[in-house]
Amino acid sequence: MNTCFTLPQLGWRGFFQTQLSFEELESFHPVRISEHHRNQYHYLSQVGQGTLAIHPNMPAMTVGDWLLLDENGQFERLLERQSYFSRKASGSKVHEQSIASNVDTVFIVASLNDDFNLNRIERYLAITHEAQSEPVVVLTKADLCDDIDAYLEPLRKLDHHLMIEVVNALDSESLKGLQAWCKSGQTIALLGSSGVGKSTLVNTLKGLSVDDATASATQGIREDDSKGRHTTTSRQLHFLPQGGLFLDTPGMRELQLADCEDGIQHAFSDITELAKGCRFTNCQHQAEPDCAVNAAIDSGNLELRRLQSYRKLMREQALNSATLAEKRASDRELGRFYRSVQNDMRALKNR
Repeated sequence: MNTCFTLPQLGWRGFFQTQLSFEELESFHPVRISEHHRNQYHYLSQVGQGTLAIHPNMPAMTVGDWLLLDENGQFERLLERQSYFSRKASGSKVHEQSIASNVDTVFIVASLNDDFNLNRIERYLAITHEAQSEPVVVLTKADLCDDIDAYLEPLRKLDHHLMIEVVNALDSESLKGLQAWCKSGQTIALLGSSGVGKSTLVNTLKGLSVDDATASATQGIREDDSKGRHTTTSRQLHFLPQGGLFLDTPGMRELQLADCEDGIQHAFSDITELAKGCRFTNCQHQAEPDCAVNAAIDSGNLELRRLQSYRKLMREQALNSATLAEKRASDRELGRFYRSVQNDMRALKNR
């Protein structure tokens, strides 16, 4: 059955409406990408579900994007994104990889076991702030943890305003605190490493048991180090009973930052504020005199780990941003060369 949806159900709002001209309102209809496969996109719309073949002339698109199609289902254009998540692709490849777009809230999922890692959570906070989405840290496996406060205390030090929810992903009652972010038309994304319980969380929010044939696959953790195994292998939007849309993402062991300086400054706002008191505006917080950041470390008001994490992420994003910028410049130069050759070939044929 080809189910139809209202635009508000799919997350449509004034931000997207104002991008359309009167002629576009008359001639085209908006659709939202729900799945991204190798050769095609799946989309949801007012007139039902459909697929769109990927063509080289199309812009790079991702799950969550809004685009316009004509009456024949042909691509017209991509709408401006309200939020956008990307990263430097894992491994040695030098290119940007899209993760998701138009996400309202990000559930940063971490487990209450040996795999809990503040540095990793800071990475997710930085990329979430950069995309201008709201972060909510969701701590899973509460039923297996004897001292939850030992995990909450360091998290609260990161940001006193940070929203934190402690859950047992297998217990629907335990997830009631998340429902405020799962209302109709709201889009939520999941970020977190493998084995923290993302798929289990999705299944419980959807009201499915792990034995249900339509439930997302789940796998256990390795008992020797609490590390998880990769389960989700593609990004897609799920509808929740509460009316929201849930975007599940593959576990990301290697999340490298690029073009993310604003997000890092937001995630480390305590250091940013302290730095305003440094004698030098370009202080690197190393051995400079009258460094307010190092003074805070000496007084115990700032942890050295926090500063080291900040420095590492700033170096990483600067390096990756420069590498990607060089790649883009090289691609533009190559594109100009190809166009020049094509123009020369046309000129020769017309002689």
